[in-house]
Amino acid sequence: MAKNITVHSVGVVGSGAMGRGIAQITALAGIEVYLHDIDPAAIDAAVAHLSDTLSMLAVKGKLTLTEAEQADARIHAAESLEALKNCDVVIEAIAEDLDVKRTLFRKLDALVREDCILASNTSSLSITAISAVCTHPSRVAGFHFFNPVPLMKVVEVIDGLKGEKSTGDMLMDLARRLGHTPVRAKDMPGFIVNHAGRGMNTEGLRIVAEGVADFVEVDDIMREQAGFRLGPFELMDLTSLDVSHPVMESIYHQFYEEPRFRPSPITAVRLAGGLIGRKSGVGFYQYADGKKVRPAPEDVGPDLPVSVWISARDPEAYRHVRSLIGPTGIAIERDERPSDRALIVVAPFGKDATTAAVEEGLDATRVVAVDCLVPFGTARRRTLMTTPLTTRNMREQARALFAHDGSAVAVIADSAGFVAQRVIATIVNIGCDIAQQRIATPADIDLAVTLGLGYPLGPLAMGDKFGAARILEILRNMSAALGDPRYRPSPWLTRRVQLSTSLTFSAD
Repeated sequence: MAKNITVHSVGVVGSGAMGRGIAQITALAGIEVYLHDIDPAAIDAAVAHLSDTLSMLAVKGKLTLTEAEQADARIHAAESLEALKNCDVVIEAIAEDLDVKRTLFRKLDALVREDCILASNTSSLSITAISAVCTHPSRVAGFHFFNPVPLMKVVEVIDGLKGEKSTGDMLMDLARRLGHTPVRAKDMPGFIVNHAGRGMNTEGLRIVAEGVADFVEVDDIMREQAGFRLGPFELMDLTSLDVSHPVMESIYHQFYEEPRFRPSPITAVRLAGGLIGRKSGVGFYQYADGKKVRPAPEDVGPDLPVSVWISARDPEAYRHVRSLIGPTGIAIERDERPSDRALIVVAPFGKDATTAAVEEGLDATRVVAVDCLVPFGTARRRTLMTTPLTTRNMREQARALFAHDGSAVAVIADSAGFVAQRVIATIVNIGCDIAQQRIATPADIDLAVTLGLGYPLGPLAMGDKFGAARILEILRNMSAALGDPRYRPSPWLTRRVQLSTSLTFSAD
């Protein structure tokens, strides 16, 4: 149906933020754009907004005046669907409602030329289900952009079960022409980015729900220890819970209550109360004049321990902790058992401080666990974890010790896997399962996540960086401790650890 077409004109249905962004980059790529909305006033507002945006880009020197004027001239108000009948491609960017989309596609399928491509900007709905109402489902595909479209330079091309490969190929080419990086995905809930993105948000919510840390601490750890640009609660405030919570619920139910994607009542309650994020002025954070209001940091006491005993159960972690403490001049005990006065430091992976203390027969009142997944030298924050019996004096001595060089220190309640370990392992595991299910290639998974979510690395490359065997150890220990199938390791991860090969490796 859609073979060897040169795209000269594109119809965009929906004049909201996504539709406007798609129209803008399409016009700038030299393609005629016909913008339609069910509300005629919304069309006029969108065309005026785009004209102002292009003029502003010219004023800022991002475009020449000629480029702005030519792009503006390519944007046309389409007062009816009939105005789209001769377009080469029509992109739908309307409400995320399957019935509404199917109604539109049924109309478009009967209206446009037989060789016209019909594309949906859906973020999580099935392309196959949308195309099922069309006489020619082979020319229907997903074309999922991210907001704001001009700045988020990635687009997912999704093949429906009845779609022709040539349809997706043409959209891949069109994406490149628009200045975006395309990634290819099978028709599965969440595609790549919204599927992979379940890991950080749902695990962050679970950590808070368990009373391990509050949302500020989780965000600080993910930014300053794990190296992410935003923590999960900052991200949800940015995207807004009226958008992100329904997506969490949709993907969870579309995967038939898969535990890895389980939503949280925390976001359901906050959404019901209107605490949806930055755009409402209050979410997980308060916002004043559009800027996040942060609570004051807690002071670190000056008292250091007299001596420190470090568990040698994990030799790598032992060397890591010893090298950090060495420059303080504090005595590091070398005996097999700690003295009665020593601060006891353990470094578990996927286990809680209590389990680490009990397994080695240690005095839980003096035990403090430290997260060694991220090398101390590359992080601006360190995370400590206490048992329910750890004394306040020992906790504060440990906090002062690990902050001796000016680094920030978070002290959280006992948890299997700290914060960074839990979130990173979950992200990697879900990425591995996306690869295992052949939803996308390993390269496209990592590319989509880095560009679409802004993570420092894609999930598979992240697993390689921290060590696939270490990630597997964390998941297995968390699964044993918590008994939750959400932490069961992906076969993709398990087999590559057994074979000592990269998580990005695929024989295909």
